[in-house]
Amino acid sequence: MFFLFVKDLPLREHLDLTDRRLVKQLSQDAQPGINRIAEILAISVPTVRSRLRNLLDRNLLKIVGLLNLTERPELISAIVGINAQGRGRARELAQRISELPFVNSASVVTGRFDIIVDVTVAGDVADLYRVTSELIPGAGEPGEVVRSETFVVMASCNKWVSLPEGCWSDDSVRKEPA
Repeated sequence: MFFLFVKDLPLREHLDLTDRRLVKQLSQDAQPGINRIAEILAISVPTVRSRLRNLLDRNLLKIVGLLNLTERPELISAIVGINAQGRGRARELAQRISELPFVNSASVVTGRFDIIVDVTVAGDVADLYRVTSELIPGAGEPGEVVRSETFVVMASCNKWVSLPEGCWSDDSVRKEPA
């Protein structure tokens, strides 16, 4: 990864026009092969292959299968707003939360919450309860997560999700009865 340094702060490199066109095409439909994508973009196959590998290697692009949440009634989606007493460490807390089972993402935001967490569980509200009452508070130091508010998604439009660790798998955080 290339960085420009100004007063020891890294600046992110911007994608050029070709990379942006490639990412846009893949965002619309990643099913066509490299040959078809090259044809659509009117660039050579080796260029598409090299640019795609570069984007993947630099962790700027990830190609995944997404589920249409609207069509999956067994999945429960929730947005969790968190107030944190992070003393300038909200990003570190968000990173730890993002690595929890059932968590799609955790974002540091402006507004009444410090962090917004996108959660997906597979049909069991007990997993959602465990995520919001045990796992998220446990990701921080004692007292770091001051308050949270959970918004269960009742209906969504155009919400496509990748399944986080814990969904539809044997590594669920749910405790089995003894």
